[in-house]
Amino acid sequence: MIFPSRFRDELGEGFVIFKGLDGCISCFSRDDWDAFEEKLRRLPIAKSRKLQRFYSANYVCEPDSQGRILIPNSLRTYANIGKDVIVAGVQNRVEIWDADTWHRYNDEVTTDEIVELMEEENL
Repeated sequence: MIFPSRFRDELGEGFVIFKGLDGCISCFSRDDWDAFEEKLRRLPIAKSRKLQRFYSANYVCEPDSQGRILIPNSLRTYANIGKDVIVAGVQNRVEIWDADTWHRYNDEVTTDEIVELMEEENL
């Protein structure tokens, strides 16, 4: 897939892709990935084992000269990636979604729910 240039610029050379939450693929810069791994290492073993296994399927992506990346089959299957994808910037990461999954997920969230969450967190 062609990875949008603005996200390539933000993530830098050789970013890390891995299983995201809610059925997407997440992308971190190498620095953010290293910081995340360090937090996992500091957790007590009882808490960290499941998290370490979940995040063990991570891959370094280096876009080619045309900005294309190859998503491993294991991640494509995990995120049910089909022909059409959505690439979304979310705080310090980028998420890659199957387009149908993205639309279903966003259709489930109402504006009232967002307002309620924002009020709860004083945003």
